[in-house]
Amino acid sequence: MFTVDQIKAAHSKVKSGADFPNYIQELIQLGVTSYETYVSDGHTDYFGKDAYQTSTTPTYDTLFIAEISNAEQFKIDLKAHQQGKTDYPTFCKDCAKSGIEKWTVAMDKMTCTYYNKAKDELLMEIIPQ
Repeated sequence: MFTVDQIKAAHSKVKSGADFPNYIQELIQLGVTSYETYVSDGHTDYFGKDAYQTSTTPTYDTLFIAEISNAEQFKIDLKAHQQGKTDYPTFCKDCAKSGIEKWTVAMDKMTCTYYNKAKDELLMEIIPQ
């Protein structure tokens, strides 16, 4: 099964949202079936076959997640990130300001879904292949 070190090595190649599709392909090759990233501290839970799971430690100081979601501002910030205009730390701060609590990636569906604190789905995107 995959390790956190292998995942970190793959993630180190990601400089902006434009690199995300290649990152996902590398995770699939490692055996990751899905993962959940929590905006508050950046930790991620990774899942694989046969109920395999591993998690990263928090990657930055705790961010306050806005209670009220701003889906429209989030979509603007996400687009900027996907175009390579922001780095990952900036994107996470933008998510927190817009009320994004976490995102989940499902490799079988090739989707990335963003949720607020109320567990409402704010946006689901198809990951380009």
